[in-house]
Amino acid sequence: MPLGTYKEALSAKATDSKITDVSQDGGIVSALLCYALDEGILEGAVVAGTHDDDWRPIPTVVTSSDEVIAAAGTKYSMSPTLSAIKEATRQYGIEKLGIVATPCQVQGLRKAQAYPFARFVADKIKLIVGIYCMENFPMASLDTFATAKLGFDSLQDASKMDIGKGKFWLTKDGEDSGLAIKETHGYEQAGCNICMDYVAEWADVSTGSVGSPDGWSTVLTRTDAGETVFKAAVDAGLIETKPMDDVKPGLGLLEKLASGKKDKNGKERERRAKMGLPLPVEY
Repeated sequence: MPLGTYKEALSAKATDSKITDVSQDGGIVSALLCYALDEGILEGAVVAGTHDDDWRPIPTVVTSSDEVIAAAGTKYSMSPTLSAIKEATRQYGIEKLGIVATPCQVQGLRKAQAYPFARFVADKIKLIVGIYCMENFPMASLDTFATAKLGFDSLQDASKMDIGKGKFWLTKDGEDSGLAIKETHGYEQAGCNICMDYVAEWADVSTGSVGSPDGWSTVLTRTDAGETVFKAAVDAGLIETKPMDDVKPGLGLLEKLASGKKDKNGKERERRAKMGLPLPVEY
């Protein structure tokens, strides 16, 4: 199964313009966290915030909807998000913690929950929202895309970044500049080339743009916890949904990309294994 185990697949978007105006795609990550914090389902969450305007993601502990919205938007360089879990649980005293993570980070979280020596912290994580991820880039690569490839004076000139329709996009003064994804190959983090997970298969809820129309997100609810909070947010009117069968390009595209990542990176894993190089243990 290229998408892993899931309960339901839906196309969805947040209904609150305060969220959709600043969030990526349908704003589902922000909507879920805002709802869970407002309702006391979570006491706080760890997200990838941004320091000033340099686009370097900084792990950030948020405890209110306003803080969630302030941190909204996708960053395409790796955030050491898991490093903030101890801060959230010890310094903030959070007992019910949410976290937004990439597929590789989600695997690390599930391993931490499985091993007894880490469970006194990891068991306080009550909701894992996974984001679809094909690859991630070092900050130096993003600087190259902005300056050498797209002609920006600096990456700091960009007000938004996104990946969609086969391109890496940077927005400046309301104008979008696109770089073909094929031109970004070779600039990604080395570990991305052996990752087999595109859709955060071990999260409670997984979400991303692929498969849904512009302004919407494709959501996979995977666990009882994820399904419960997602349906509650829908019932509360914070999220609206459509069946995947009613939207285009549909779930088939997501399955195609997820399968493609497994096939391509599986071959790279085989190549590295033949060379005697170490490989991560899949969860």
